[in-house]
Amino acid sequence: MLLDGKLMSGLSAMSDAVSRSVSPENFTGEKGKGGMATEGCGASAARDLGQGWKVSPCVSIAPGETFTLANITGQGRIRHIWIVDSSNMNRRTVIRMYWDGAEQPSVEAPLGDFFASADYSGWNRLSSLAVCVGPKRGFNCYWDMPFYSHCKITLQNIHTEPIFVYYQIDYTLETLPVGLGYFHAQFRRVNPLPYKDVYTLIDGVKGKGQYVGTYMYWGVNNSGWWGEGEIKFYLDGDTQFPTICGTGTEDYFGGAYNFDVDGQYQEFCTPYSGVSQIHRPDGTYASQMRFSMYRWHINDPIYFSTDLKVTIQALGWRSGGRYLPLQDDISSVSYWYQDTPAAEFPPLSDADGLEIN
Repeated sequence: MLLDGKLMSGLSAMSDAVSRSVSPENFTGEKGKGGMATEGCGASAARDLGQGWKVSPCVSIAPGETFTLANITGQGRIRHIWIVDSSNMNRRTVIRMYWDGAEQPSVEAPLGDFFASADYSGWNRLSSLAVCVGPKRGFNCYWDMPFYSHCKITLQNIHTEPIFVYYQIDYTLETLPVGLGYFHAQFRRVNPLPYKDVYTLIDGVKGKGQYVGTYMYWGVNNSGWWGEGEIKFYLDGDTQFPTICGTGTEDYFGGAYNFDVDGQYQEFCTPYSGVSQIHRPDGTYASQMRFSMYRWHINDPIYFSTDLKVTIQALGWRSGGRYLPLQDDISSVSYWYQDTPAAEFPPLSDADGLEIN
């Protein structure tokens, strides 16, 4: 297990960092200010016990409202995020993160997709180093998120009904070395992918940094195998041809030979890659296969000095042993660090455009 690039033996090293946490029981993260609420969503349950007895474990976010989960001033890093909402609807909340006073978010994605779980209405569970998802949508992430002066994390409810959100964001206040990259995550979706187009995961990244992860939710609109396409990383001025070119979709996500074990698709979770969920058709109306896949470049970051673009092909098979360009429903979250907060992202779709159907 890694800890700031070291093995777990690093846990014994002494530090001047101070631990803090924001939650509905301590909105500001101030020292000695947790559990003081006298009003909140648990007030009725705690009415016989009073202050200090789980009075405010969650917040209510109205339709269209953006709620600030964390607003931290100082120098430090986010260490862990745990969050769950009461909605059983996918892609009805959007998480955003802003570093050091930037007006544009460096992280913007539907909540489930950010935690590598686009369809969390079912049983999806995931166990990896960067993200863990427990039963009933217990979202956890452990990406390192440093900031030099300020951090703001928000959650927007784009649902038509109010939702309850439970969360805890653990962070440290500490003196950081100069030159750490800012954490970024960007969601994209194309539905359907135009014939003979390639899917673009990320483009327009300018600066110096490293690409550290990919999450994809792939809805297949054809029968048969769908993952012959190659992922390509265009680095530092690459134009027609990339510097890094993979050999196939399942290969990139750590599998082989179609994720097929004895004629059946097989889920798997490892610390760095996996297929955490496969939606299998019921033979009547739910006719499209869907795959939830992740690949973390924790030990093998992809470094760039000036710019970055990442694409993946969508390829199946047609008659005569020929590739078939697919027109699938493809979405992704790309994770990377760069030396400055991001420029403006492409506009995020509305609730209808994000809906999984």
